[in-house]
Amino acid sequence: MLDSAIKTQLKAYLEKLQRPIELVASLDDSAKAQEMRGLLVDIAELSPKVTLREDGSAALRPSFAIGLPGETPRIHFAGIPMGHEFTSLVLALLQTGGHPPKVEPEVIAAIKALPGSFAFETFISLSCHNCPDVVQALNLMAVLNPGITSTMIDGAMFQDEVERRKIMAVPTVFLNDAEFGAGRMTIEEILAKVDTGAAAREAEKIAAKEHFDVLVVGGGPAGASAAIYAARKGIRTGLLAERFGGQVMDTLAIENFISVKATDGPKLVMGLEEHVKDYDVDVMNLQRAAKLTPGELIEVTLENGATVKSKSVILATGARWREMNVPGEKEYRGKGVAYCPHCDGPLFKGKRVAVIGGGNSGVEAAIDLAGIVGHVTLIEFDAQLRADAVLQRKLASLPNVTIITQALTTEVTGNGEKVNGLVYKDRRSDELKTIELEGIFVQIGLLPNTDWLKGTVELSNRGEIVVDAKGQTSVPGVFAAGDCTTVPYKQIIIAMGEGAKASLSAFDHLIRTSAPG
Repeated sequence: MLDSAIKTQLKAYLEKLQRPIELVASLDDSAKAQEMRGLLVDIAELSPKVTLREDGSAALRPSFAIGLPGETPRIHFAGIPMGHEFTSLVLALLQTGGHPPKVEPEVIAAIKALPGSFAFETFISLSCHNCPDVVQALNLMAVLNPGITSTMIDGAMFQDEVERRKIMAVPTVFLNDAEFGAGRMTIEEILAKVDTGAAAREAEKIAAKEHFDVLVVGGGPAGASAAIYAARKGIRTGLLAERFGGQVMDTLAIENFISVKATDGPKLVMGLEEHVKDYDVDVMNLQRAAKLTPGELIEVTLENGATVKSKSVILATGARWREMNVPGEKEYRGKGVAYCPHCDGPLFKGKRVAVIGGGNSGVEAAIDLAGIVGHVTLIEFDAQLRADAVLQRKLASLPNVTIITQALTTEVTGNGEKVNGLVYKDRRSDELKTIELEGIFVQIGLLPNTDWLKGTVELSNRGEIVVDAKGQTSVPGVFAAGDCTTVPYKQIIIAMGEGAKASLSAFDHLIRTSAPG
């Protein structure tokens, strides 16, 4: 099952096991079961501390569990965790075997203290780059707390379960048979949802902090760059992030980050986070800014009610997926309307879907989906596609793709439970037309995350923060960088440069002004 190179790497990892662990297989007569058994045999042969037995009684077959000998296993894999999920498997083996996790001590303590029983089930696709974070977080919680179980379910392998639970997006998490959440979630976010007092405690902790010299709002490439440049000056630096990494976490192939030939979003974000942690930066993750109040000490009020004060502020709040804003879109989000073809595409295997948008993102999505789904209809508002020529040629060569231009989507239709079609207006004839389908992937660009700043700093007619050549906004002491600003060309490398510039400008502002100490 595993090639020799992977076996060598895995054998080295398994040498870190501090106690014996047991693999418990629940198999059937399927080909997938034999493939799974081969994987488990390979793992067991790599370490004397790993044993395998095949008398599991799980309802979902084929599946396997990881636990300690003599105990009921709490981590389950209903599927073969390869691809993006292979790391989830390795971490589950190591952490069950006593290898310490890289998690803050207060988070570990909070997980161990959770009372009650929590049975988590996470539906994933092996091509989803968001899913492993959720699976790994829940697996670790199961290792730390005997009242928690975690089951990963491969939606492509268990289509009946997907249909029964009406799952149309991954990752989707169920807790004790009720839907708990969908999309990427960190261990801190999951903990906050099950520990109802966590948010209040965190708000109180943040509100008690002394004021900063520089406060960065946003944890994407611009925000991380700004924080590093500020901390290197030796000044008190804070960073507020709704989700560290921002939109980059949802980016797969990155091939234009100079000096790095190829990487992906999660890897880049991991590097950013490690770099930020090398400096004295007070990172306040999972915090959403709600209000900016100018003054000698600028105040940023969070949605949890806490207020953070700073002599200067750098806004690096990035952007989010642009929505179509048509009837039915919100109602059927996660029920056929999706924004990540890599994550959710496998759930639409053999079905008819549409992609909205003819730029690079839209055409790339259509190409990727064409290899999975039954048919793709690409809908573009303009008279021609805007994607690179090489992508357009590839798209045109695919037999199961239809391209419709000069089309304006006007409505998403459904049966109350899931999408069954969309309505568009032919801009040449003004005729309304309907397409029957089961999925819609929206790829029409980004919107700046600046709604909370309206009436405080000057925004363009597109909602972008207006900045000068030094990153200064219309408010003294407030700077901005990255995709939330009027700086053209929304690229990772440009955002990083603008973050550094804004930080240097903020430092210069601090030197030239007599802000209170």
